[in-house]
Amino acid sequence: MKEKIESVQNWLPFVNITKEGIIKLKDFSYVKILKVYPINYNLKSNLEKEAILNSYKLFLKTCDFDIQILIQSNKEDLSKHISKILKQSEKENKKLNIFAQKYINYIQKINSEKKSSCKNFYILIKNIQENKKEVNENNEKILISNLNDKYFKIKECLSRCGNLVVDCNEKEEVEKIISSFLNNIN
Repeated sequence: MKEKIESVQNWLPFVNITKEGIIKLKDFSYVKILKVYPINYNLKSNLEKEAILNSYKLFLKTCDFDIQILIQSNKEDLSKHISKILKQSEKENKKLNIFAQKYINYIQKINSEKKSSCKNFYILIKNIQENKKEVNENNEKILISNLNDKYFKIKECLSRCGNLVVDCNEKEEVEKIISSFLNNIN
């Protein structure tokens, strides 16, 4: 008996990713990824918190389409921050070098004890081609246009909450995001 070996490409639900960052799936649907840079809700006053919650309720009522929210946690990488401190301390006197080294030790200790992480927040929106037999370039343009309309609706609503919403609109960026989820080893 010969075992059929399937490639990863057969397993993944993607057909391709357009240069604009739209993911075309095997079921003739299209997906757009949005990155959300959230606010720090805990730092807001009670009045601001109430306004944010009301804006978020409005967001949920306004979005009359399916969305998927993904949160990705990664261990915090302090190497760039530490290298900047080391470069700056080289220019300073010995007393400041000692403080810089103590600071580096301190943040490394906190990072390892608390296992600090950074979080990325994504919203996925999807448009489905209803009649799969009639997929053509014109239908594809309409589906992509609808995705863009949904993006602007989400961006407007979440901006009222104080969040920054960015369209992941480049093929390389979307490939990197997908790869980070598929290769996340924690």
